[in-house]
Formats: sequence, structure tokens, C-alpha cells
Amino acid sequence: MKRITYWPQLVLGLTFNWGALLGWSAIRGSCEWSVCLPLYAAGVMWTLVYDTIYAHQDKKDDIIIGVKSTALQFREDTKQWLSGFSLAMLLSLCMAGMNCNQTFPYYSAVAAIGAHLAHQIYTLDIDKPEDCWKKFTSNRTVGVLLFLGIMLGNLWKQKDSRYVEEPLENRYLK
Repeated sequence: MKRITYWPQLVLGLTFNWGALLGWSAIRGSCEWSVCLPLYAAGVMWTLVYDTIYAHQDKKDDIIIGVKSTALQFREDTKQWLSGFSLAMLLSLCMAGMNCNQTFPYYSAVAAIGAHLAHQIYTLDIDKPEDCWKKFTSNRTVGVLLFLGIMLGNLWKQKDSRYVEEPLENRYLK
């Protein structure tokens, strides 16, 4: 894709995050689109963030060999694009959480993810490959926070009778 488009990171995100749809379906027996699509969109946005940062490490070589990336497309506007992708990711995570009755631990994790991404983008130096690598690898923190938020949020729901989950259709018919 890098020879065809400046958006190979988007193609990666669309492909790599397919697991959000498959995982939900495997556990629940069907795909609850009001939850799965925002979760999928959040994953795609996250991939655009971390892989654009990663692509900035190779941009000089990419120019020489003639391949494309979002790093080359965004150039000095990269931080603004990353901020937009991060905001879309956070809003998508909140939408997914609202549509499946998530609880305080989940939203706390989403807030921590937002703080992590904001710090990451603010301090990013796109012209220093070692800083790009450091920021890229720090994205494992995002994955850990999201996992903990989902897990603890679901445990909270099990312990608190106020969060008894009713079918999604019933919530919207009231």
C-alpha cells in the first residue's frame, strides 16, 4: 500500500482492528453494532496515531525509495492530525462505553488514555527517530489501560445491581 497511497496506516488500521468485531461476536454470539462499530473506529484511530508516529522514523528513507506514508503526507502538521485522531478515538471509546452501560473504571481508563495521548503528542519530536520510537512503544500503555478499563468496568457491573444489563433494543425503546 505504501507505493499506492499516502494512507497505508489507514489500511493497516482497517485490517488490524477487525478483531474488535470478531472478538465481540465470538463472546456474545452476535455483533452489537452500536458498541462494535465505535470500538472498531477507536482502534482504527489509535492505529493511525501510533503508526504515523512510527512512520516518522523512516521518512528520510521512504522519500529516497519512493514509498508513501501519513508521516510524509502530514509533515509539520502531524501533531494536529494526531490530535484529531486521538479525539475521535476517545469519543468513539465513550460512545462504545455508553452503548454497553460501562462504568466508572472504564471511563477513568479512557480519561487516562486521553492524558497519555495528549502528553505523547505534545512532547513528540517528529524529527528525532529515537523519540518517535519511544512514543511508538509507549502506546502499549494505551492497550493496557483500555484492557484494565474494560475488565474492571465489567467487574464493577457484576458487583453493582444498578448496572444490570438489559438488551440494547429495550434501552432505546423507553
